[in-house]
Amino acid sequence: MIDKRIIPLAIGGLGIGTTEFTIMGLLPDIAKTLQVSIPEAGHLISAYALGVVIGAPILIGYSVKFPPKKVLIVLMMIFTLFNGLSAIAPDYTSMLIIRFLSGLPHGAFFGVGTVVASRLAGKGKEAFYISLMFTGLTIANLAMVPLVTYIGHTFHWRWYFVIVAVIGLFALLFLKFWLPTMETKQDTHFLEELKFLKHKQSWLVLLITAIGFGGLFTWFSYITPLMTIIAGIKASQMAYVMILAGAGMVVGNLAGGFLSDKLGPEKTCSLLLLLMMSSLAGVFFFSENSIIALVLTFVCGALSMSVAAPINIMMMKAAPRSEMMAAAFMQAAFNIANAMGAFLGGIPLENGFSFKYPSLVGVGMTFIGLMISIRYMYLYRSSKLITEEITVECIPGDQ
Repeated sequence: MIDKRIIPLAIGGLGIGTTEFTIMGLLPDIAKTLQVSIPEAGHLISAYALGVVIGAPILIGYSVKFPPKKVLIVLMMIFTLFNGLSAIAPDYTSMLIIRFLSGLPHGAFFGVGTVVASRLAGKGKEAFYISLMFTGLTIANLAMVPLVTYIGHTFHWRWYFVIVAVIGLFALLFLKFWLPTMETKQDTHFLEELKFLKHKQSWLVLLITAIGFGGLFTWFSYITPLMTIIAGIKASQMAYVMILAGAGMVVGNLAGGFLSDKLGPEKTCSLLLLLMMSSLAGVFFFSENSIIALVLTFVCGALSMSVAAPINIMMMKAAPRSEMMAAAFMQAAFNIANAMGAFLGGIPLENGFSFKYPSLVGVGMTFIGLMISIRYMYLYRSSKLITEEITVECIPGDQ
Protein backbone atom coordinates (compact mmCIF):
# COMPACT_ATOMS: atom_id res chain seq x y z
CA MET A 1 0.00 0.00 0.00
CA ILE A 2 1.32 3.44 -0.95
CA ASP A 3 2.20 5.71 1.96
CA LYS A 4 -0.35 8.52 1.76
CA ARG A 5 2.26 11.04 2.98
CA ILE A 6 3.98 10.86 -0.42
CA ILE A 7 0.78 11.52 -2.39
CA PRO A 8 0.89 15.35 -2.01
CA LEU A 9 4.33 15.39 -3.63
CA ALA A 10 3.09 13.18 -6.47
CA ILE A 11 0.12 15.49 -7.09
CA GLY A 12 2.47 18.45 -7.20
CA GLY A 13 4.57 16.56 -9.74
CA LEU A 14 1.41 15.84 -11.74
CA GLY A 15 0.63 19.55 -11.99
CA ILE A 16 4.20 20.49 -12.87
CA GLY A 17 4.46 17.79 -15.52
CA THR A 18 1.12 18.78 -17.03
CA THR A 19 2.02 22.46 -17.38
CA GLU A 20 5.55 21.80 -18.64
CA PHE A 21 4.77 19.30 -21.38
CA THR A 22 1.21 20.00 -22.57
CA ILE A 23 2.22 23.26 -24.22
CA MET A 24 4.23 21.35 -26.86
CA GLY A 25 1.05 19.82 -28.23
CA LEU A 26 -0.83 23.13 -28.28
CA LEU A 27 1.80 25.44 -29.81
CA PRO A 28 -0.07 25.94 -33.11
CA ASP A 29 -3.30 26.80 -31.26
CA ILE A 30 -1.56 29.25 -28.93
CA ALA A 31 0.38 30.82 -31.80
CA LYS A 32 -2.83 31.40 -33.76
CA THR A 33 -4.66 33.07 -30.86
CA LEU A 34 -1.71 35.26 -29.85
CA GLN A 35 -0.98 36.06 -33.52
CA VAL A 36 2.65 34.89 -33.54
CA SER A 37 4.54 32.23 -35.47
CA ILE A 38 5.00 28.70 -34.11
CA PRO A 39 8.73 29.31 -33.47
CA GLU A 40 7.82 32.48 -31.53
CA ALA A 41 5.26 30.52 -29.53
CA GLY A 42 8.08 28.09 -28.78
CA HIS A 43 9.74 30.88 -26.79
CA LEU A 44 6.98 30.39 -24.19
CA ILE A 45 8.58 27.01 -23.50
CA SER A 46 11.96 28.69 -23.13
CA ALA A 47 10.52 31.36 -20.82
CA TYR A 48 9.10 28.73 -18.45
CA ALA A 49 12.38 26.82 -18.49
CA LEU A 50 14.32 30.02 -17.76
CA GLY A 51 12.06 30.59 -14.76
CA VAL A 52 12.95 27.12 -13.48
CA VAL A 53 16.66 27.77 -13.94
CA ILE A 54 16.59 31.08 -12.06
CA GLY A 55 14.03 30.12 -9.44
CA ALA A 56 15.48 26.77 -8.35
CA PRO A 57 18.72 27.90 -6.65
CA ILE A 58 17.37 31.23 -5.40
CA LEU A 59 14.20 29.87 -3.81
CA ILE A 60 16.03 26.87 -2.35
CA GLY A 61 18.84 29.04 -1.04
CA TYR A 62 16.51 31.34 0.87
CA SER A 63 14.10 28.66 2.09
CA VAL A 64 16.41 26.05 3.67
CA LYS A 65 15.87 27.56 7.13
CA PHE A 66 12.09 27.21 6.93
CA PRO A 67 10.11 23.99 7.57
CA PRO A 68 9.89 21.97 4.33
CA LYS A 69 6.10 21.65 4.54
CA LYS A 70 5.62 25.43 4.60
CA VAL A 71 8.13 25.88 1.78
CA LEU A 72 6.32 23.35 -0.41
CA ILE A 73 2.95 25.01 0.26
CA VAL A 74 4.29 28.46 -0.67
CA LEU A 75 5.92 27.10 -3.82
CA MET A 76 2.70 25.42 -4.90
CA MET A 77 0.75 28.65 -4.22
CA ILE A 78 3.07 30.52 -6.60
CA PHE A 79 2.74 27.75 -9.17
CA THR A 80 -1.08 27.75 -8.96
CA LEU A 81 -1.40 31.53 -9.11
CA PHE A 82 0.65 32.08 -12.25
CA ASN A 83 -0.76 29.09 -14.10
CA GLY A 84 -4.20 30.51 -13.39
CA LEU A 85 -3.11 33.88 -14.75
CA SER A 86 -1.79 32.16 -17.89
CA ALA A 87 -5.40 31.25 -18.71
CA ILE A 88 -6.35 34.92 -19.04
CA ALA A 89 -3.16 36.41 -20.48
CA PRO A 90 -4.35 38.92 -23.12
CA ASP A 91 -1.31 38.94 -25.43
CA TYR A 92 2.01 37.32 -26.26
CA THR A 93 4.18 39.63 -24.15
CA SER A 94 2.14 39.16 -20.98
CA MET A 95 2.02 35.40 -21.58
CA LEU A 96 5.80 35.33 -21.96
CA ILE A 97 6.24 37.08 -18.59
CA ILE A 98 3.67 34.92 -16.82
CA ARG A 99 5.21 31.70 -18.15
CA PHE A 100 8.57 32.81 -16.76
CA LEU A 101 6.99 33.45 -13.35
CA SER A 102 5.15 30.11 -13.50
CA GLY A 103 8.46 28.31 -13.83
CA LEU A 104 10.09 29.83 -10.75
CA PRO A 105 8.80 27.28 -8.18
CA HIS A 106 9.25 24.20 -10.41
CA GLY A 107 12.84 23.23 -9.61
CA ALA A 108 12.60 24.31 -5.99
CA PHE A 109 9.51 22.12 -5.47
CA PHE A 110 11.30 19.03 -6.74
CA GLY A 111 14.47 19.96 -4.85
CA VAL A 112 12.66 20.19 -1.51
CA GLY A 113 10.36 17.30 -2.44
CA THR A 114 13.29 14.97 -3.14
CA VAL A 115 14.73 15.52 0.32
CA VAL A 116 11.30 15.28 1.98
CA ALA A 117 10.58 12.00 0.17
CA SER A 118 13.89 10.52 1.34
CA ARG A 119 13.12 11.56 4.94
CA LEU A 120 9.66 9.99 4.78
CA ALA A 121 11.14 6.70 3.65
CA GLY A 122 12.38 3.98 5.93
CA LYS A 123 16.03 2.99 5.73
CA GLY A 124 16.87 1.47 2.37
CA LYS A 125 13.69 2.78 0.70
CA GLU A 126 14.83 6.31 -0.13
CA ALA A 127 15.12 5.76 -3.88
CA PHE A 128 11.72 4.06 -3.97
CA TYR A 129 10.02 7.00 -2.23
CA ILE A 130 11.72 9.49 -4.53
CA SER A 131 10.48 7.49 -7.52
CA LEU A 132 6.97 7.61 -6.04
CA MET A 133 7.17 11.40 -6.02
CA PHE A 134 8.15 11.39 -9.70
CA THR A 135 5.24 9.06 -10.45
CA GLY A 136 3.12 12.20 -10.70
CA LEU A 137 5.37 13.48 -13.47
CA THR A 138 5.12 10.13 -15.26
CA ILE A 139 1.33 10.04 -15.01
CA ALA A 140 1.23 13.58 -16.37
CA ASN A 141 3.04 12.48 -19.50
CA LEU A 142 1.04 9.28 -19.92
CA ALA A 143 -2.47 10.52 -19.17
CA MET A 144 -2.85 14.21 -18.33
CA VAL A 145 -0.78 15.66 -21.18
CA PRO A 146 -2.71 13.86 -23.95
CA LEU A 147 -6.04 14.47 -22.20
CA VAL A 148 -5.39 18.18 -21.71
CA THR A 149 -3.95 18.43 -25.23
CA TYR A 150 -7.21 17.01 -26.55
CA ILE A 151 -9.31 19.37 -24.43
CA GLY A 152 -7.19 22.37 -25.41
CA HIS A 153 -7.30 21.55 -29.12
CA THR A 154 -11.02 20.68 -29.15
CA PHE A 155 -12.31 23.56 -27.03
CA HIS A 156 -9.66 26.21 -26.32
CA TRP A 157 -6.04 26.07 -25.21
CA ARG A 158 -6.81 28.35 -22.23
CA TRP A 159 -8.58 25.41 -20.55
CA TYR A 160 -5.15 23.80 -20.33
CA PHE A 161 -4.02 26.38 -17.76
CA VAL A 162 -7.33 26.24 -15.89
CA ILE A 163 -6.89 22.48 -15.42
CA VAL A 164 -3.30 22.94 -14.22
CA ALA A 165 -4.44 25.55 -11.68
CA VAL A 166 -7.09 23.14 -10.38
CA ILE A 167 -4.44 20.41 -9.95
CA GLY A 168 -2.38 23.00 -8.04
CA LEU A 169 -5.30 23.63 -5.68
CA PHE A 170 -5.63 19.90 -4.99
CA ALA A 171 -1.89 19.70 -4.34
CA LEU A 172 -2.19 22.52 -1.80
CA LEU A 173 -4.98 20.74 0.06
CA PHE A 174 -3.10 17.44 0.21
CA LEU A 175 0.12 19.16 1.26
CA LYS A 176 -1.69 20.84 4.13
CA PHE A 177 -3.51 17.77 5.46
CA TRP A 178 -1.35 14.78 4.54
CA LEU A 179 2.26 15.95 4.55
CA PRO A 180 3.73 15.80 8.06
CA THR A 181 5.64 18.67 9.61
CA MET A 182 9.40 18.21 9.58
CA GLU A 183 12.27 19.91 11.30
CA THR A 184 14.08 22.61 9.40
CA LYS A 185 17.77 22.42 8.56
CA GLN A 186 19.06 25.07 10.97
CA ASP A 187 22.82 24.69 10.52
CA THR A 188 23.15 25.66 6.87
CA HIS A 189 23.37 28.83 4.80
CA PHE A 190 22.94 29.72 1.16
CA LEU A 191 26.68 29.72 0.40
CA GLU A 192 27.20 26.43 2.23
CA GLU A 193 24.51 24.81 0.08
CA LEU A 194 26.44 25.91 -3.01
CA LYS A 195 29.75 24.33 -2.03
CA PHE A 196 29.10 21.28 -4.20
CA LEU A 197 29.69 23.56 -7.20
CA LYS A 198 33.39 23.61 -6.30
CA HIS A 199 33.68 20.04 -7.56
CA LYS A 200 34.42 19.52 -11.24
CA GLN A 201 32.25 16.42 -11.46
CA SER A 202 29.18 18.43 -10.45
CA TRP A 203 29.66 20.75 -13.42
CA LEU A 204 30.20 17.85 -15.79
CA VAL A 205 26.92 16.26 -14.71
CA LEU A 206 25.10 19.57 -15.17
CA LEU A 207 26.63 20.05 -18.63
CA ILE A 208 25.72 16.51 -19.70
CA THR A 209 22.13 17.21 -18.64
CA ALA A 210 21.80 20.70 -20.11
CA ILE A 211 23.46 20.05 -23.47
CA GLY A 212 23.15 16.33 -24.09
CA PHE A 213 19.53 15.91 -23.15
CA GLY A 214 18.63 19.26 -24.66
CA GLY A 215 18.78 17.40 -27.97
CA LEU A 216 15.55 15.57 -27.19
CA PHE A 217 13.75 18.85 -26.57
CA THR A 218 14.52 19.97 -30.11
CA TRP A 219 12.26 17.07 -31.10
CA PHE A 220 9.63 17.31 -28.34
CA SER A 221 9.16 21.08 -28.54
CA TYR A 222 7.93 20.85 -32.14
CA ILE A 223 6.35 17.40 -32.06
CA THR A 224 2.92 18.62 -33.20
CA PRO A 225 3.98 20.26 -36.49
CA LEU A 226 6.47 17.43 -37.06
CA MET A 227 3.79 14.76 -36.79
CA THR A 228 1.00 16.66 -38.56
CA ILE A 229 2.95 18.35 -41.36
CA ILE A 230 5.83 15.92 -41.96
CA ALA A 231 4.41 12.55 -40.87
CA GLY A 232 0.86 13.29 -42.05
CA ILE A 233 -0.88 12.53 -38.75
CA LYS A 234 -4.23 14.30 -38.36
CA ALA A 235 -4.26 17.11 -35.79
CA SER A 236 -7.24 15.44 -34.10
CA GLN A 237 -5.04 12.38 -33.47
CA MET A 238 -2.28 14.25 -31.62
CA ALA A 239 -3.71 13.29 -28.23
CA TYR A 240 -3.00 9.64 -29.10
CA VAL A 241 0.50 10.54 -30.26
CA MET A 242 1.12 12.17 -26.88
CA ILE A 243 -0.18 9.03 -25.14
CA LEU A 244 2.34 7.02 -27.14
CA ALA A 245 5.15 9.37 -26.08
CA GLY A 246 3.92 9.17 -22.47
CA ALA A 247 3.90 5.37 -22.55
CA GLY A 248 7.48 5.52 -23.77
CA MET A 249 8.37 7.74 -20.83
CA VAL A 250 6.92 5.25 -18.34
CA VAL A 251 8.90 2.40 -19.89
CA GLY A 252 12.04 4.50 -20.21
CA ASN A 253 11.92 5.62 -16.58
CA LEU A 254 11.89 1.98 -15.40
CA ALA A 255 14.46 0.86 -17.98
CA GLY A 256 16.84 3.66 -17.06
CA GLY A 257 16.77 2.62 -13.41
CA PHE A 258 17.28 -1.05 -14.31
CA LEU A 259 20.22 -0.32 -16.61
CA SER A 260 21.77 2.01 -14.06
CA ASP A 261 21.74 -0.75 -11.45
CA LYS A 262 23.22 -3.27 -13.90
CA LEU A 263 25.80 -1.17 -15.77
CA GLY A 264 26.41 1.73 -13.41
CA PRO A 265 25.08 5.27 -13.91
CA GLU A 266 28.09 6.54 -15.87
CA LYS A 267 27.99 3.81 -18.53
CA THR A 268 24.20 4.00 -18.68
CA CYS A 269 24.30 7.74 -19.27
CA SER A 270 26.72 7.39 -22.19
CA LEU A 271 24.71 4.54 -23.70
CA LEU A 272 21.49 6.54 -23.51
CA LEU A 273 23.11 9.55 -25.17
CA LEU A 274 24.30 7.35 -28.02
CA LEU A 275 20.78 5.95 -28.42
CA MET A 276 19.34 9.49 -28.31
CA MET A 277 21.67 10.63 -31.07
CA SER A 278 20.66 7.64 -33.22
CA SER A 279 16.92 8.10 -32.63
CA LEU A 280 17.03 11.82 -33.45
CA ALA A 281 18.89 11.02 -36.67
CA GLY A 282 16.11 8.55 -37.39
CA VAL A 283 13.52 11.31 -36.88
CA PHE A 284 15.33 13.47 -39.42
CA PHE A 285 15.64 10.79 -42.08
CA PHE A 286 12.43 8.76 -41.68
CA SER A 287 9.66 10.99 -40.30
CA GLU A 288 7.84 11.14 -43.65
CA ASN A 289 6.80 7.55 -42.96
CA SER A 290 3.98 7.82 -40.42
CA ILE A 291 4.52 4.32 -38.97
CA ILE A 292 8.23 4.86 -38.42
CA ALA A 293 7.47 8.32 -37.03
CA LEU A 294 5.14 6.77 -34.45
CA VAL A 295 7.72 4.14 -33.47
CA LEU A 296 10.31 6.89 -33.04
CA THR A 297 7.84 8.86 -30.92
CA PHE A 298 7.72 5.96 -28.46
CA VAL A 299 11.50 5.50 -28.55
CA CYS A 300 12.30 9.19 -28.08
CA GLY A 301 9.72 9.40 -25.30
CA ALA A 302 11.38 6.45 -23.55
CA LEU A 303 14.84 7.99 -23.86
CA SER A 304 13.63 11.34 -22.52
CA MET A 305 12.79 9.81 -19.12
CA SER A 306 15.38 7.02 -19.01
CA VAL A 307 18.05 9.49 -17.95
CA ALA A 308 16.34 10.48 -14.69
CA ALA A 309 17.72 7.70 -12.49
CA PRO A 310 21.34 7.50 -13.68
CA ILE A 311 21.98 11.23 -13.99
CA ASN A 312 20.50 11.98 -10.56
CA ILE A 313 22.60 9.22 -9.00
CA MET A 314 25.67 10.81 -10.59
CA MET A 315 24.75 14.16 -9.06
CA MET A 316 24.09 12.62 -5.64
CA LYS A 317 27.60 11.18 -5.73
CA ALA A 318 29.00 14.58 -6.63
CA ALA A 319 27.03 16.51 -3.96
CA PRO A 320 26.37 14.29 -0.91
CA ARG A 321 26.37 17.26 1.48
CA SER A 322 23.96 19.52 -0.45
CA GLU A 323 21.19 17.19 -1.59
CA MET A 324 18.40 19.75 -1.76
CA MET A 325 20.35 22.38 -3.66
CA ALA A 326 21.89 19.76 -5.96
CA ALA A 327 18.42 18.37 -6.76
CA ALA A 328 17.24 21.89 -7.54
CA PHE A 329 20.22 22.47 -9.82
CA MET A 330 19.43 19.24 -11.65
CA GLN A 331 15.93 20.55 -12.33
CA ALA A 332 17.50 23.78 -13.54
CA ALA A 333 19.81 21.82 -15.84
CA PHE A 334 16.93 19.81 -17.29
CA ASN A 335 15.09 23.03 -18.00
CA ILE A 336 18.14 24.64 -19.55
CA ALA A 337 18.00 21.60 -21.80
CA ASN A 338 14.33 22.37 -22.42
CA ALA A 339 15.04 26.02 -23.21
CA MET A 340 18.05 25.32 -25.41
CA GLY A 341 16.22 22.61 -27.28
CA ALA A 342 13.20 24.81 -28.02
CA PHE A 343 15.35 27.83 -28.95
CA LEU A 344 18.04 26.12 -31.03
CA GLY A 345 15.50 23.80 -32.63
CA GLY A 346 13.52 26.84 -33.74
CA ILE A 347 16.46 28.44 -35.59
CA PRO A 348 16.22 26.27 -38.73
CA LEU A 349 12.45 26.82 -38.75
CA GLU A 350 12.89 30.59 -38.66
CA ASN A 351 15.20 30.25 -41.66
CA GLY A 352 12.70 28.37 -43.77
CA PHE A 353 13.72 24.75 -43.18
CA SER A 354 11.14 22.02 -42.56
CA PHE A 355 10.05 20.65 -39.20
CA LYS A 356 12.49 17.73 -39.59
CA TYR A 357 15.47 19.98 -39.01
CA PRO A 358 15.12 20.62 -35.25
CA SER A 359 15.98 16.95 -34.71
CA LEU A 360 19.17 17.43 -36.72
CA VAL A 361 20.15 20.18 -34.29
CA GLY A 362 19.38 17.66 -31.54
CA VAL A 363 21.84 15.18 -33.03
CA GLY A 364 24.59 17.77 -32.62
CA MET A 365 23.59 18.54 -29.03
CA THR A 366 23.50 14.88 -27.99
CA PHE A 367 26.89 14.32 -29.61
CA ILE A 368 28.39 17.08 -27.47
CA GLY A 369 26.72 15.58 -24.38
CA LEU A 370 28.12 12.16 -25.27
CA MET A 371 31.64 13.55 -25.49
CA ILE A 372 31.27 15.17 -22.06
CA SER A 373 29.87 11.93 -20.65
CA ILE A 374 32.83 9.94 -22.00
CA ARG A 375 35.16 12.50 -20.43
CA TYR A 376 33.29 12.09 -17.13
CA MET A 377 33.73 8.30 -17.26
CA TYR A 378 37.45 8.74 -17.91
CA LEU A 379 37.86 11.04 -14.90
CA TYR A 380 35.43 9.39 -12.49
CA ARG A 381 35.22 5.73 -13.39
CA SER A 382 34.13 4.52 -9.97
CA SER A 383 31.99 5.61 -7.07
CA LYS A 384 35.01 5.21 -4.80
CA LEU A 385 37.07 7.72 -6.78
CA ILE A 386 34.30 10.31 -6.67
CA THR A 387 33.67 9.80 -2.98
CA GLU A 388 37.37 10.09 -2.15
CA GLU A 389 37.71 13.38 -4.04
CA ILE A 390 34.71 14.85 -2.25
CA THR A 391 36.09 13.75 1.10
CA VAL A 392 39.39 15.48 0.40
CA GLU A 393 37.87 18.71 -0.93
CA CYS A 394 35.02 19.21 1.55
CA ILE A 395 35.67 21.16 4.71
CA PRO A 396 34.91 19.06 7.81
CA GLY A 397 31.62 20.00 9.38
CA ASP A 398 30.40 22.10 6.47
CA GLN A 399 26.94 20.62 6.64
